[in-house]
Amino acid sequence: MPQRTKNPRTARHGGGPAWRPVEPDAPGPRQAGATVILPRRVLRERDRAEQLASLEVGSPERGEWEARLRGVGQGQRNLESPSLTMLVLLATIGVLLYASFLLRPGNSGDLLPWLLVVVCESIMMGQVLISLWTQLSSTHSPRDFTYNEASRNLFVPVDWDLNAPLATDQMQLDGVPVTVDVFITTYGEPVETIRATAAAARAMRGRHETWILDDGRSPEVEALAAELGVRYLTRADNKGAKAGNINHALGRTTGDYFVILDADFVPSPDLLVETVPFFAQEKVAFVQTPQVYGNIHNFITRGAGYLQTVFYSLIQPGKNRFNSAFCVGTNVVFSREAIAEIGGMYTGSKSEDVWTSMKLHELGWRSVYIPTVLAVGDTPENIEAYTKQQTRWATGAFEILFRANPLTNRRLSVDQRLQYFGTATFYLGGVVTFALLLLPPLQIFLDLTPIAADLPLWEWALYYSGFYLMQIVVATYTIGSFRWETLLLSTVSFPMYIRAMAGALVGRDRAWHVTGRAGRAASPFNYIVPQMLMFLALVVTSVVGFWKAEWSSTITLALVWNTVNAVALALFLGIAVREARGLRRARRPVPPAHVAAASPVAATSLLAR
Repeated sequence: MPQRTKNPRTARHGGGPAWRPVEPDAPGPRQAGATVILPRRVLRERDRAEQLASLEVGSPERGEWEARLRGVGQGQRNLESPSLTMLVLLATIGVLLYASFLLRPGNSGDLLPWLLVVVCESIMMGQVLISLWTQLSSTHSPRDFTYNEASRNLFVPVDWDLNAPLATDQMQLDGVPVTVDVFITTYGEPVETIRATAAAARAMRGRHETWILDDGRSPEVEALAAELGVRYLTRADNKGAKAGNINHALGRTTGDYFVILDADFVPSPDLLVETVPFFAQEKVAFVQTPQVYGNIHNFITRGAGYLQTVFYSLIQPGKNRFNSAFCVGTNVVFSREAIAEIGGMYTGSKSEDVWTSMKLHELGWRSVYIPTVLAVGDTPENIEAYTKQQTRWATGAFEILFRANPLTNRRLSVDQRLQYFGTATFYLGGVVTFALLLLPPLQIFLDLTPIAADLPLWEWALYYSGFYLMQIVVATYTIGSFRWETLLLSTVSFPMYIRAMAGALVGRDRAWHVTGRAGRAASPFNYIVPQMLMFLALVVTSVVGFWKAEWSSTITLALVWNTVNAVALALFLGIAVREARGLRRARRPVPPAHVAAASPVAATSLLAR
């Protein structure tokens, strides 16, 4: 990686700005408070610079971006809404009341299931409390006076033609021109997907150099880069996966800042204009923007897409308050100086984004997250892609927990330790889900109950709903409507998280998988064997439960709960069946046109399909 000076904005020009307003000559020293009259030419150039910084260009690129933005499956909530604050406070009270209910000695049942419930619910309550505390901090805005001044003076005043093509305007910070590289990382994605991203990246406002970093070494992608007029870079191997790809590019580029875009995330024309001014603030390492998705059209895309909404709408903004907002791998702008200080992007994990963020925070660098949508991408569209994505994310989180427990990291502040610990333990929810699925069978087969048998059902339901129902209410308010897909998908994802935890414990290195990579999709049933086995076990348990209920003339809560769990898994398996049918139809060969036209029977048969 090329060596850089510590502060390129000041070192490059001897500490002074590259451009200053030319003031008229004065016969004597200027008096304090005197009005400074600038030449008309300077005022005109400054006005044009400010206009350019907020210019709404009626270009085809902007029209395409606005059309893409309309398809995003996410709404933007007012983070300063009193309603949101009230809901978060009520949810917090619900957590504390449920904890007091579980720990009340008179409410406990048999020891084994009671301990199982207490341990599992303690994990969930710890996660929820960290989340709610972070959400209460989400009103913090990182756009301070320094940012606003840098934004107003982002473009160097020169004799521009405001009708010139986009991406030709030199940006500046503190009066010094800055250079930006835009990295589009690719690894086998469809060429048309890469085309959309590269064309939009090339057209972004602000002078920059666009690079396609092709770890797939595809001649088609190289030809695409030449066609679009962007730079193309590949390497002999795939060492270090995505992080290694970026580090390789950093060794061959010189930009003061660099943008990372996944191949399927089409950027806004304003991505640089909205993010670069933050680097005028002291020691900012990166500026992260949200991941939102434009392909919300089936169960998996809706469930996976909306599952991220609370995180990007409330959690990440709240992390700004604690300087713990972390990189999510795409739609992010980095300072080269910051990355050089930690020796490049972290390559010891497939979740290089979180690890790199933590290394930067350890050295005192700052991170910024803004909830402004500045890129739209694709979420997994089938069970295979979703399983691989969730397993990769969960593995990275568990690696942090087991290899670098944030709670014992003295190089982080107390707030940062707590925030990273919440991130590292988030996917323990999968283990909790699996354990709680075992509770009804324990009661049905062994008559072991976690709660005292003589406890009124309404009392348990009141405390339980105060905990879980309020989480659903907060999520529903954030998303804008109740999304059953997110609830179902989070319930059936437990095998992915357990597998990830086991892999992180034994240090097993998993192959790198890219969301949306081109190729033939496998049957969804190859990835949901644990869910199928659990479904069969719950069905057998329900049959036994109904038999016991008929014999005793009593329907227990365990039977109802077990049946609900079985129905949830049945719905997911039904979705897998429909997906498998779609794959078979897509693979079915279509007869040539002349054959179909020759036979009316064949044509009718083809239409019947």
